[in-house]
Amino acid sequence: MSSALNELAVGLKHEAVMTVETRHLVPSVGSGWAGFADMPPVFATAMLVGFIEQTCIELLRPYYLPGQHSVGTEIAVSHDAPTSAGRQVKATVELIAMEGRMFTFAVEASDGAGVISSGLHRRALIDVAKFMSRLETRYA
Repeated sequence: MSSALNELAVGLKHEAVMTVETRHLVPSVGSGWAGFADMPPVFATAMLVGFIEQTCIELLRPYYLPGQHSVGTEIAVSHDAPTSAGRQVKATVELIAMEGRMFTFAVEASDGAGVISSGLHRRALIDVAKFMSRLETRYA
């Protein structure tokens, strides 16, 4: 592992806060996905997952060397309560395991009324150039 990553330690935590906007609600997830069009206007699980991933990336980002990034490889989270537009959601992530280039996080999200999500997320450290090269050859 790189010298910057050697500074990472199990137990590191990071929090982020976002305000749920209309674009984060289920009916707005994708105009091409008709199944979402008539759903209740609440914070979409897809957007919740994206926010959790973003918060994990923010924890790792200071430790990347040039040309490195991370990609999500697994997510197992609940979505236990609805959140409406205008509400703030806080994601709290904790690095709970490191195995080579794999990082495991305990994650939780809450709004002003309580916990709305909890679970685990795994990310893999990548060299972006090698990753993109593999992507190009995958479909060749």
